[in-house]
Amino acid sequence: MKIVDIRTTALRSPCNPPYASAGGFLSSRAGLIVEILTDEGVTGIGEAGFAGGASETLINGELKAMLQGEDPLLIERLWQKIFARTRPWGRRGVLMCALSGIDMALWDIAGKVAKLPLYRLFGAFRERVEAYASGGFYVEGKGIEALAAEAEGYRARGFRGMKMKVGRNPSTGTSLRHLLAEAEKCEVDPEEDIARVAAVRRALGPKAKLMVDANCAWSPSFAIERGRALAPYDLFWIEEPVATDDRAGSAAVASQLSTPIAGYETENGLFGFRDLIFGGAIDIAQPDLAWSGGFSECRRIAALAAAAQKMVAPHAFSTAVLLAASLHFLASLANGLPLEFDQTENPLRSELLKEPITLDKDGFLAPPAGPGLGIELDRAALERYRIR
Repeated sequence: MKIVDIRTTALRSPCNPPYASAGGFLSSRAGLIVEILTDEGVTGIGEAGFAGGASETLINGELKAMLQGEDPLLIERLWQKIFARTRPWGRRGVLMCALSGIDMALWDIAGKVAKLPLYRLFGAFRERVEAYASGGFYVEGKGIEALAAEAEGYRARGFRGMKMKVGRNPSTGTSLRHLLAEAEKCEVDPEEDIARVAAVRRALGPKAKLMVDANCAWSPSFAIERGRALAPYDLFWIEEPVATDDRAGSAAVASQLSTPIAGYETENGLFGFRDLIFGGAIDIAQPDLAWSGGFSECRRIAALAAAAQKMVAPHAFSTAVLLAASLHFLASLANGLPLEFDQTENPLRSELLKEPITLDKDGFLAPPAGPGLGIELDRAALERYRIR
């Protein structure tokens, strides 16, 4: 079997209304679907981090030529070939996003050839994965009562946990908040953030998992102060409290708080996570399969976390392809935590597959049962949201 072509489809869907985190203001959602075609008619599907469209340029302009004519089942060889030949281009960022989509599609081919769903090919640990609702964003005009109603709705649908946004404050001890587009919108006082968390905790009840995500906006000292103020609400984790590159600061936060520190989705690759894990900067590793090297690299990260007795909860906030991949990934891990299940209005998640991934009444997701990723793209949806 040989690779004959690689095709990319860039997608975008507007957010109506726009919504915000401490780290940004979202007016649209984007994704990049990668398909690897073989001479035996087997096609692999993957998703690459969009990276503003740069990852698509890299795949089509450079990486495709490295892969055409190669055996798609030599996945580790091809991963290392790309990683070695692109060394001068950097070890993170756009390169890892592009490599992620290729690796994911290669593993989809491998599962199809083996006639096994990927979680079983990887050595399944569980048949279902608990999911948590990922929402609780800042929206213009959305008050605490509406946020609490959102949380109540998740509980009624069977979710056992929810993640919400915090940290969109006028001052957080860093310059990040004021460097972002639309930085002045949806700002709240830090004490209003506490009230938002308290309202969600009441709505979810005392036993549900409640996570907060500061999207790298806090300084270490501010994060410690906020973490202590949030302690009465029994948080399951605090996500990305400080800048991704401030490993010493994150380690200081982790050492001062009893609440686990989760992160950093915005880190890329094994070596970055090695430093986070063994530097004491995180308690829970959160690689994104579309940003951090695909299944191959994220499985290495998960093994490294296991060696340090740490858990893994991948970031999975994109299209349905990443959701399916993350579900297979977590179902294969002994040290996996609940899966992020984006609950914003996002057609790239809800419309992209012929058979959408849905929550069962107990709050769990089952990996698609077909070979590989076990998904079939809805071509009409691809065309609706295609931008090029």
